[in-house]
Amino acid sequence: MSRIVTEAAQAFSFSRRAMVLGGAQAAVGVVLAARMAWLSVAENERYNLLAESNRVNLTMIPPRRGWIIDRHGAPIANNRTDFRVDLIPDRMEDGARVLGELQQLLALTAEDMARIQTDLKRAGNFTPVQVAENLDWERFAAVSVRLPELPGVQPTRGFSRSYPPGAAVAHLTGYVGAATAEQFKESRDPLMVTPGFKLGKDGLEKTLESDLRGTAGAKRVEVTARGQIVRELETRPDKQGKNVRLTIDLGLQEFAARRLGPNSGSAVVMDAVTGDVLAMVSMPAYDPNSFSDGIGRLEWKMLSDDDHIPLMNKTLQGLYPPGSTVKPMHALAILQAGIDPHRRVNCTGVLQVGTGRFHCHKRGGHGPLDMVGAVAQSCDIYFYTMARELGYDRFAPVARAMGLGQEYELPFQSQRYGTVPDSAWKLRKYKQKWTVADSVNASIGQGYVLTNPLQLAVMAARIAQGRRVVPRLLLDTPHRPAPLMNIDPAMLDTVHKATWAVINGGGTGGRSRFQGLPGIELAGKTGTAQVRRITMAERRTGVLGDGALPFKMRDHSLFIGYAPANAPRYAVSVVLEHSGHIYTAAPIASDILSWLFDRDKAMARLEPLEREWGGDIDTRMAAQWRSFQAAQQAPVLSVPATPADVEGATTNVVDSAVANQIEPDPAVAQSNETQRTE
Repeated sequence: MSRIVTEAAQAFSFSRRAMVLGGAQAAVGVVLAARMAWLSVAENERYNLLAESNRVNLTMIPPRRGWIIDRHGAPIANNRTDFRVDLIPDRMEDGARVLGELQQLLALTAEDMARIQTDLKRAGNFTPVQVAENLDWERFAAVSVRLPELPGVQPTRGFSRSYPPGAAVAHLTGYVGAATAEQFKESRDPLMVTPGFKLGKDGLEKTLESDLRGTAGAKRVEVTARGQIVRELETRPDKQGKNVRLTIDLGLQEFAARRLGPNSGSAVVMDAVTGDVLAMVSMPAYDPNSFSDGIGRLEWKMLSDDDHIPLMNKTLQGLYPPGSTVKPMHALAILQAGIDPHRRVNCTGVLQVGTGRFHCHKRGGHGPLDMVGAVAQSCDIYFYTMARELGYDRFAPVARAMGLGQEYELPFQSQRYGTVPDSAWKLRKYKQKWTVADSVNASIGQGYVLTNPLQLAVMAARIAQGRRVVPRLLLDTPHRPAPLMNIDPAMLDTVHKATWAVINGGGTGGRSRFQGLPGIELAGKTGTAQVRRITMAERRTGVLGDGALPFKMRDHSLFIGYAPANAPRYAVSVVLEHSGHIYTAAPIASDILSWLFDRDKAMARLEPLEREWGGDIDTRMAAQWRSFQAAQQAPVLSVPATPADVEGATTNVVDSAVANQIEPDPAVAQSNETQRTE
C-alpha cells in the first residue's frame, strides 16, 4: 500500500515538473515570438537600412561649374565630358600590382607614376587619388571591364573644366584643382573628397567660386562585396552653377595675347567712357587646362624656374616705374599749377642739381621747347625744370586723381597698387626729408614712383575722356558713362594736342601710327623705365646696348594711348619687361587698338610676325616644353614633386618676383628713350 502511495506521489511530482517545464517553455516561446515580432515589425526599417548600406553605395555627383563667357557670349571657360580613373586608398589591395596593371592599361609615364605615388602618400584613407582624366573611350573601357581584378580603382564619367582660349586667358580665369587635405578638414564637406570634384584655385575661378560651383547631385549604386557595380539605382542630378558674363572681348583678348609675342609683359584695353575692361593679358602664361588636369613635376619645374615668370599676373601684380608715360599727366599738373603751356625751357642735354647731373635721353639736348613739344619729344630737361621749380607735391595729387596708386574693386584676390610718392610719404616710410633730386626723378616716372599696368590704362582713359572711369570686369549691370572730372577743358585740350603730336607730329612714337585706317588716329605716350644706373664712366665710353646686357638688366618699354584721337573711345597700356629697344611697346599697342577698327588688317600684320617668332602661342609653348624635356639630365623621380597646393606655391613664386621688382633705385633718373627706336 505504501508503495502505491509512493508511486502516486512520484507521478504527481513528475506531472507537476512537467507542467512547470511546459510553462517555462511556453514563456520562452512567447518571449521568442515577441522578439521576432519586434525584429520583423518594429525594427524592420532599421535593419533594412543597414542591409541597404551594405549593398548600395551613395555617391555624390560633382556639380558642373557655371560657364565664364565674354561680353558677346563666347565661352572663356566651359565644361567637357570627361572619362577619368581614380584610386580609393582604403579599398586597395596589393597596391603595387594594381598600379602596375593601370600603368599598362592607361599607358602611364614614369612621371605619371611618380605623381600618383606622391599623391597616395599625401592622401588619407578615404581621399581619392587621381590616376588619369580626359581618357579616350578605349582606355576607359579597358579599365572598366577589369574592375574585379582592380580593387580600389574607380572609373567615372563626368565633366571637367575646359578653357578653349588656353594661355590667352590663364591669368584672367585662373584654374581649378582638387581640394587639399586642409580644405577638407576645414569644411568637412564630403564633396571635397568626391572623385572629379574641383574648386577654383586662382583668378576668377577662385573669387567667384560660390557662383560658379553649383549644387552636387547624388546616385545610388548597387555593388558586390568587392565594390563591383551591379546596377545603378535612382539618381538625383546635379545643378549647374551660374554663368558669369565678363566685359572682356574674347577676340581682342586672344589677339592681344598673340601680339605680345615672345615678350614678357602685359596689355590692358579699356572702354574710356564706361570703364569696361575689354582685354587684360599677361604673357607668357601657363595653360590653365594643364593645371586643371593635374600638372606634372617637369611642367611645374619649367614654369616656376622661368625668368619671364609665367605664373605671375603682371597686369595686377607687376609693379614698374612708369617712365615717360606719366609726362602727359604731369603736363596737366603743371597747367593746374598755373604754368603757361607756351613757356619754353632750353634743353641742353643735362641739368645740374646740387652736385648731381641729370641727363636727357637726347645727349646733345633738344634746344628750347614748350609743353606740347616737350611731351612729343619726351624731353626730360623740361620736366626736371618744372619739378625743381614746383616740387613734386604739386604733381602727386594729380597722379592719384588720374588713377595711379589706387585700389580697384575687381574680382581678384591679389593686387599690388604701387606708390605715388610725396614728401609726407617719404618722411613716413624712410624718416627722411624729400629732396629736389627726388622731385626730378619722379617727374619722369622714375625713383620712388611705381605703378601696375591696369593703373596705367586707367590713367590713359581718364586723360582721353576727362571722366573718372573705374575699371569693371563683370557685365552684371548696364555700364553707363563715367562722371566727368573737374578738369578745365582748355587744359585737357593742350594735353590732347601733346599726345597727338607724340604719334602724328614728329614725336617719339611716329612708328606707331595706325596703318590703313584712314581718318582714325592714335594718340599716346611712349616710355622707357631704367632698372639700372648708368654711370658717368659708362656714358664716356658708350652706353651698353641691350644686346650686351642680361635680360634682367634691360630697360622696360611702356606705352599708354587712346583712339580715335579726336573722339577717344578706347584706352590701352602695354608694358614689356626688360625688352630694352629690342622690342618696344608702342607698335604693339597700336596693333592691339587697330584690331577694334579693322580686324582683318590687324591679323594680316600679326601673321608674318608669328612666323618670325616660331608660330602662335600654342606652337611656341609646345616647342619650349620639348626643349625643356630634352635638356633635363636627371630622371623624373629626382625632380621635386609638384606642391600639394599649387596655388600657394604659385603665390610664393610671384612674391619672390615682385620683391625683386619693387626695389627702386632713387638715383636712377636717366631715360633711354630715343626717337629712332620709339
